Amino acid sequence: MTLAYDGTAYAGWQVQPRKQTVQGMLEKAIAQVCHQRVRVTGSGRTDSGVHAIGQVATFSLVDWKAGADALARALTSKLPPDISIREILDAPSDFHAIRDAVGKRYRYQIQVGGPRDAFAHRYHWHLSRSIDVDAMRRAASELCGRHDFASFQAAGSDRKTTIRHVRDLAIFDRLPNVDSGFAAKGESVRDRSDAPSNASPIGGAGQGGSWLPGFRQLAIEIEADGFLYNMVRNIVGSLVEVGYGKRSPAWLAEVLEARDRTVAGPTAPPHGLFLLWVAYAESTP
Repeated sequence: MTLAYDGTAYAGWQVQPRKQTVQGMLEKAIAQVCHQRVRVTGSGRTDSGVHAIGQVATFSLVDWKAGADALARALTSKLPPDISIREILDAPSDFHAIRDAVGKRYRYQIQVGGPRDAFAHRYHWHLSRSIDVDAMRRAASELCGRHDFASFQAAGSDRKTTIRHVRDLAIFDRLPNVDSGFAAKGESVRDRSDAPSNASPIGGAGQGGSWLPGFRQLAIEIEADGFLYNMVRNIVGSLVEVGYGKRSPAWLAEVLEARDRTVAGPTAPPHGLFLLWVAYAESTP
């Protein structure tokens, strides 16, 4: 299942006692339609306020005869309008939304200057000060490739390895076409040296929200083989520090080398972050 959601009203993806979550809403809808209790497994657990355009999730049903399209329509009728089922496909019994993923791409949206947008404020980080985007792009070049991203992992996280391969880090002065999945020429720092040749992006439709005209609109997109907890938001917060002139572009290399979360910049707020798509090998759905 591929789905999109506005994370504003939810305490994240994962089911939590006495809290409204995306996973909880999906499981409730499936129970109402199919009269079965199931566990929905997402490709990743987005935090409270974080959005998704191409989240991928799996669940198993017993004796569902009506087909995937009928199921998608039925679930849509039970879900709130801020959760959208984009597609449901039959999958092999051994397919796993997390383990089988070979890459993901996130976008972080920023408005620089101007008044806060009363409608789109939930979809971007509003910065009142000007920033040096060219300096941010130079800093971003330090992060592409295979590195230890321990400095950009949330404090207290427990992962077997903090090595990740950032294949592309792009900073746009406009909102790009999500369907392309890639940066425009001259705006991206890319390392595709060992990107899976058989990886296919799943998802890729644009997100809603208005933008006030006349103000600088930035979108930072990061594609990697995997992400640590809060990695994207911590990278964005560090890039903004460079943009403000508080740090030099070369500082990001020092942050990587330190492998210490306290050395990196602040965590960007959750509401500017979107999961764009999850990639799987062509042999998986």
